[in-house]
Amino acid sequence: MKLFQHLRQPILTHRKRLTSSIGVGLLRNVGSRRGFCASSDDSELKDLMEYMNSLKNYEKSGVPKDAGTDSEDGFDLGRMRRLLELLGNPHSRFKAVHIAGTKGKGSTAAFLSSILRAEGHSVGCYTSPHIQTIRERISLGRFGEPVSAKALRSLFHRIKKILDRAMEVDNGRTSHFEVLTAMAFTLFAQENVGIAVIEAGLGGARDATNVICSSGLATSVITTIGEEHLAALGGSLESIATAKSGIIKHGCPVVLGGPFLPHIEHILCDKAFLMSSPVVLASDAGNRSKINGVSMLNGRPFQSCDIVIRVERDFKLFIELLDVKLYMLGTHQLQNAVTATCAALCLRNLGWRISDECIRTGLQQTHLLGRSQFLTPKEAQAIGLSGATILLDGAHTKESARALMETIKMTFPGAALTLVVAMASDKDHLGFARECLSGGHVDGVVLTEASIAGSKSRTTAASLLRYCWIQASKELGIDVLHDEMSEHQDLSVDQLICLSKLGNKPIFSAEASFQASLNTANQILRGRTGDRLGIVVITGSLHVVSLVLATLHHHG
Repeated sequence: MKLFQHLRQPILTHRKRLTSSIGVGLLRNVGSRRGFCASSDDSELKDLMEYMNSLKNYEKSGVPKDAGTDSEDGFDLGRMRRLLELLGNPHSRFKAVHIAGTKGKGSTAAFLSSILRAEGHSVGCYTSPHIQTIRERISLGRFGEPVSAKALRSLFHRIKKILDRAMEVDNGRTSHFEVLTAMAFTLFAQENVGIAVIEAGLGGARDATNVICSSGLATSVITTIGEEHLAALGGSLESIATAKSGIIKHGCPVVLGGPFLPHIEHILCDKAFLMSSPVVLASDAGNRSKINGVSMLNGRPFQSCDIVIRVERDFKLFIELLDVKLYMLGTHQLQNAVTATCAALCLRNLGWRISDECIRTGLQQTHLLGRSQFLTPKEAQAIGLSGATILLDGAHTKESARALMETIKMTFPGAALTLVVAMASDKDHLGFARECLSGGHVDGVVLTEASIAGSKSRTTAASLLRYCWIQASKELGIDVLHDEMSEHQDLSVDQLICLSKLGNKPIFSAEASFQASLNTANQILRGRTGDRLGIVVITGSLHVVSLVLATLHHHG
């Protein structure tokens, strides 16, 4: 019997002592359900959810090879256009900012939406995926709240016959994402939003959101180019850049976040040149942004930042914002804030009312579930991790893992660190592990499992993740203790705590049960903290973050 797997028996015998505050029944219920229900209002969405669950959902099944490329194998945008035509082309009735990118597009959308709302604009925002409820993907109005269950249910019943007709026309091939995108656009038109901020789902060229034409586009944004969804986007970094450049439209400005590799930047700029689109480089040498330090306010960490943008090429843009308090932490989030600020300045250049002060306010008011999200002490207690600082972050690529570790090192230098990691099957598990282990000392890693979009089909087994982390540690020359080592197979909980106190080798564990993973993380932390602060980071997927938040909702 393996080291930490054997802990399940001691944990059961000490259940009252170890899990009285963890809400075992709650965690079990959340694991068996989807974990996405955020409120009782969502019970009104039963008909809609049953309908949506009957559709092809690539978040559950994975995206086919070359599906996001502008080729014969790419998604059929004609299907999306036919659906929108049946709905009266709602996307033609508002202006949009279209955001694509490997990482950072959700955060950039959140920053920009917050800036526009701070100025008093009525904003529609469409993002994916959601964490607790499908309603999160669509926000409306001046306060940025998720669309109400009542409004979503009313719309669904009003257009159900049209959706059925679209299914008939396209032989049932209309997808979950296409229907939800069409519903978002219909709601934006119905509510007369002043502007919509729209995040692409996959790539850009063949994404369902890429039905926005140049007359409806205010500006496009490409945040970063990385290797996620490599097979679906053509197999190379260059093909990914080409796919994402598909959102650039004729005569409409494009903001490039970056920084990009020089040849990737050339691909994007060449496409902009062909489309006669002005280019704004958020990472231009003339722009200056820095983090001055990290402080606490009302129990929440924030980073004080200076953002100075001076663009002379194509557009002339300028702003100087000193001591901006960002609650979205890390250099990557500062870059996302700079990218959003450049987009806001582009809009201002085009005639939108956006003041410097509202840009500052919007940036400072931005937060996102599951991105740099710290739990309160009460919330940490509710999941059985009293006394620890709990960070939720949906990082799931090697780039985001690197950014996460840099953020932790900057915010909590010297803290004892345990990671709880669950990942989808189509991610770079080895690259993720390598970046986490090389980013600073990790005391423990608990590998676990979480359903992806409510399905186990894309879940990576905890044992396979453990193998990847062991492999990464060998490549990096890091000596570890793990539950495949014969000399550590029969340890009790108390022995594990003692083991954790011996030396500083990272401890790796595989736990298929999310509940057990939290217990194990707690034991490792108890052995390692001493007088140091203890940090537990739950990461690898927004879906494992969803388990935590759903648990807190039910517990509350």
